[in-house]
Amino acid sequence: MSNYINDPVCYAKDVVGKDPMAQFLGIAVDEVKEGYARCSLTITPEYLNAVERAHGAIIYALIDQSLAVASNSTGMLAMSLNVSVNYVASARVGEKLFGEAIPVKIGKKVSLWKIDVRSTEDVLIATADGIAYHK
Repeated sequence: MSNYINDPVCYAKDVVGKDPMAQFLGIAVDEVKEGYARCSLTITPEYLNAVERAHGAIIYALIDQSLAVASNSTGMLAMSLNVSVNYVASARVGEKLFGEAIPVKIGKKVSLWKIDVRSTEDVLIATADGIAYHK
């Protein structure tokens, strides 16, 4: 596989956005454009922690998928190197969450991304910084 992608937005949406884990978890790609992605997920009972709030792992999965789709929409294959997450609010069963990834800096080999997770009521659930390596 080439390290450069002919149609990066389609690749990000149709290949990266439909990876097996994302599909298993029910993460949808709502919007992709070059250097941007918005993904969503509805919290189900299986995604709860012991205090009946969305588990950090499912919120992280939404962050990671949003980062993967956005960073692969740039035309170069990308892989996550690091993600730092701050959880600032909780989510309950039935809430739909949206992960939005935007670039802070895109370099030749490494890019820095800002990823926010918000509820349908625009409540900030988590904020993250992600670093991607471009192959």
